[in-house]
Amino acid sequence: MKSLESLLNTVNSFAWGPVMLFFILCTGLYLMLGLRLLPLRKLGFAFVQLFKGGRARGEGDISPFAALMTSLAATVGTGNIAGVATAIGIGGPGALFWMWCTALLGMATKYAEAVLAVHYRETDDSGRKVGGPMYYIKNGLGQRWLWLATLFALFGMLAGFGIGNTVQASEVARVLESSFQVPHWVSGAVMASVVGIVLLGGVKVIARVASTLVPLMGIAYVLGCVVVVAQHFGEIPAAFSLIIHSAFNPVAAEGGFAGAAVMLAIRMGVARGVFSNEAGLGSAPIAHAAAETDSPVRQGSIAMLGTFIDTLVICTLTGLVIILTGVWTGDAQAAAMTASGFAAVFPGLGDKFVAVTLVLFAFTTILGWSYYGERCAEYLFGLKVIVPYRILWTAAVYIGAVKGLGIAWLLADTLNALMAIPNLIALLLLSPVIFRLTFAWFSGQSESEPSTKRV
Repeated sequence: MKSLESLLNTVNSFAWGPVMLFFILCTGLYLMLGLRLLPLRKLGFAFVQLFKGGRARGEGDISPFAALMTSLAATVGTGNIAGVATAIGIGGPGALFWMWCTALLGMATKYAEAVLAVHYRETDDSGRKVGGPMYYIKNGLGQRWLWLATLFALFGMLAGFGIGNTVQASEVARVLESSFQVPHWVSGAVMASVVGIVLLGGVKVIARVASTLVPLMGIAYVLGCVVVVAQHFGEIPAAFSLIIHSAFNPVAAEGGFAGAAVMLAIRMGVARGVFSNEAGLGSAPIAHAAAETDSPVRQGSIAMLGTFIDTLVICTLTGLVIILTGVWTGDAQAAAMTASGFAAVFPGLGDKFVAVTLVLFAFTTILGWSYYGERCAEYLFGLKVIVPYRILWTAAVYIGAVKGLGIAWLLADTLNALMAIPNLIALLLLSPVIFRLTFAWFSGQSESEPSTKRV
């Protein structure tokens, strides 16, 4: 086990090293400039489309709003609580600034992914709309690139069991035991049972659960953060000043904080930012491909809100809680650091609030990623794999909760990077299509949809 852990650490140092981070940021920057800053200019337009999302437009299996909630279900998870704390705890407050930069560029990436996902989606033999990087690679780049589509689907199917399953289940079991003394096997059994029941209904049930839980838990967590931040209202300007200064200057050791160089702040901010909002990984467009929409551009505009909400709203508020309460210089790590921030304002209740929130976040992530992994498995093996995959997924939830699987974090990071590479290559090669569809639509012309295909 130690040799495997050592190998994964070596792979991760490369997978999430300067080259990979540069690749992700440069792809986002290229798309943002190629789109003439559209994700920033059309943010208001995107929110208008979201609020109209309950009205179905065109073919699909779930509403545009439900598609966004399903993608947010997968992204709003432990990364928003534990990931932000880890980034600040290792890289200092400046890591939050680099998370913002990653998110701003990630909005362009997420937009591009969804545009291609809808434009190149297919209809499978069961009548469902399916799409994502494997399909826009196959249908957009042609037969000679099928190997790249296969690699993405393989990495996506396997990554789901890490980032979207065992990692989440393990964290839920740990939190419930420490906060409420619930045995791991009980947590695992309950989670596995509920997940199994939801999966029986497929994407429509997953979307309904996500459309209910994600807004409720998101609003509750945001309100909790706002209360904590409000208690330190006068210190907010100083906090932002510290964040910006630390982004470009080394941070000295203080209390339990060991100090951090600028490069470490950049690396932690970008890596945790990508882990949280998944822009560039190619996961979210799998959900958006199922949306009832008449326009790739319309759904792309809605999709980019996922990154805005996840990182620029929720992660920012988590970071402010940690910085304003001063717990980032203490000894607490990961989710415990965030819990300490809330406990400073809500003694005796803050840790419980964070625990319940983390459980709900992790649960919805398990549901969202189950759909991603299932679509990847279907692409590789056909419809016959769906039932066995759901059984295996449900079993993995229980195993992750009971066994802990600390190594799953390392494996998740590795597989995330491997997913991103095929997707980023496809986004760059298909960027002319993205730009053409976008500018044609906003100039009042109709996009030419590819003919509906069957797998």
